[in-house]
Amino acid sequence: YYTYSDTYITSVRTALDAALTEAGVKFQDFDGNSNQTTQNEQIDTAIAQGVNLLVVNIVTSGSVDASQAIVDKAKAADIPVIFFNRAVESDEDEGKVLGSYDKCAFVGTDAPEAGHMQGKLIGDYLVENFDKVDLNGDGKISYAMFMGQLGNVEAIYRTQYGVEDADAVITAAGKPALEYFDASNTDKYQVDQDGNWSATAANNYMTTNLSQYNESAGNMIELVICNNDNMAEGAISALQTAGYNNGEGTTTIPVFGVDATDSAKALIANGYMTGTVEQSATGMADALLGMVQNLSSGATMDDAVAAVAGGNADLYSVAESIPNKLYVAYSAYTG
Repeated sequence: YYTYSDTYITSVRTALDAALTEAGVKFQDFDGNSNQTTQNEQIDTAIAQGVNLLVVNIVTSGSVDASQAIVDKAKAADIPVIFFNRAVESDEDEGKVLGSYDKCAFVGTDAPEAGHMQGKLIGDYLVENFDKVDLNGDGKISYAMFMGQLGNVEAIYRTQYGVEDADAVITAAGKPALEYFDASNTDKYQVDQDGNWSATAANNYMTTNLSQYNESAGNMIELVICNNDNMAEGAISALQTAGYNNGEGTTTIPVFGVDATDSAKALIANGYMTGTVEQSATGMADALLGMVQNLSSGATMDDAVAAVAGGNADLYSVAESIPNKLYVAYSAYTG
């Protein structure tokens, strides 16, 4: 795992540990602690211990060099490697790594899907609640965007489409496009500099933002978009400290995330958070278990992917033209 500290990854690990244990599969977990060198050393250790399959949640997402190095280790040992959740190559290099070894596969999500889904969720909400969200009555919605990690494919698409698709919905309804709260920030996002998509990073940013951008100053941030639920939780905590999003009797700033973690679902149930996009942790774990079981029965990697996809067509699909890439579907969640 790239790190044990990621809430969503912890959900996947818990579900996968239980599934593997129930299936009688011997396994050992490793915490990469957000360090690619550490993860590479752990893979060397696992291979030296005689494992016959690697399941890797890579630290350096989207890096051909990092993922190819792991594929080369697996290939030299003649064992399969299944990457999951974090992209192994960019769109420009799609198929380069996954096509380099016939015992290699990827189980994850279609990266743009979460951004598109979140954008529509936000847009639909704003069309119905525009005047309520527009706290200063200037006819525009001022938003903050928290990006999880620079260079991460999922983060890039969520940052882009979360806004673009929301704009498409609200402008079609005759409302002006979203406006980033800080005109001096041309990136139009604030990123976790440690690449951990953390609640702490979002909380620190939001606390600082609110000291300058607030109702008293007439420039209050009226919408918060987060690349994952960890960052959404951090932003909500800062809002609550400032007197917002505390339930009945307080103003709620709409906050949207991605993952539908248990804690995010609780925040939505309590009215502190508006919506998220579910990335099924059990769906991810079940797909990985299915891959492991099919491979242990002698299936090729492509056949193992096809078997898992065919077992639940509503949740799983195979990437077009890349038969060893399995997608787990997203779904909108508002409680």
